[in-house]
Amino acid sequence: MKLEKCIRNIPDFPKKGILFRDITTLLNDKKAFRKAVNDLARLLKGKKIDYIVAAESRGFIFGGALALKLNCGLVPVRKPGKLPAKTYSYTYSLEYGTDSLEIHQDAFPPKSRILVLDDLLATGGTALAMACLAEKLKGKIVGILFLIELTALEGRKKIERYPIYSLIKY
Repeated sequence: MKLEKCIRNIPDFPKKGILFRDITTLLNDKKAFRKAVNDLARLLKGKKIDYIVAAESRGFIFGGALALKLNCGLVPVRKPGKLPAKTYSYTYSLEYGTDSLEIHQDAFPPKSRILVLDDLLATGGTALAMACLAEKLKGKIVGILFLIELTALEGRKKIERYPIYSLIKY
C-alpha cells in the first residue's frame, strides 16, 4: 500500500499558493492509518524514547497512537492558553505566518529521552519550537519524526542539528 495515495491534495489552502496535504483521508482508512503508525515505529527501531512531544492537532493523532505502540508517554504541546498549569512558550514562523506553542513546565523529568513528532515538516518552525521547548525542560532530543516532509521548503535546515525521520517525502 502506497500511503501517498491515501493523502488528498487541496490547492490554495489555507491561502492561495499553498498545496495542503490533507491526511484526513489517510486517517479514514483503517489499513492506511495502521500502516502509517507501524511504519513510523519502524523508523525508530532501537531508539529508547521516554516521551513523545507532539503539537496540536494532527501531531496528537500520530503521537497518541505511536506512544501506545512504543510504550512511552505523550506530552501535548498546544497553542497559548490551552494548557491549564504553568507553561513555557515559544513563538515561531510558519510557511504562511507566525504562531506560538506552549508546554507544561513539569511535562517530563530532566534528562528524559524525547521524540518530537508532527504530521508535516514544511519550514521547520513548528518542529524547532517543540524541540526548543523540550530542551528548556532539559530533555534530550533523540529525534524529530514526521509523517510527511515537503522537501522543496527545506525545513530540515532549521532542525538539522537533530536526527530527522520522515515517512513520506514530496
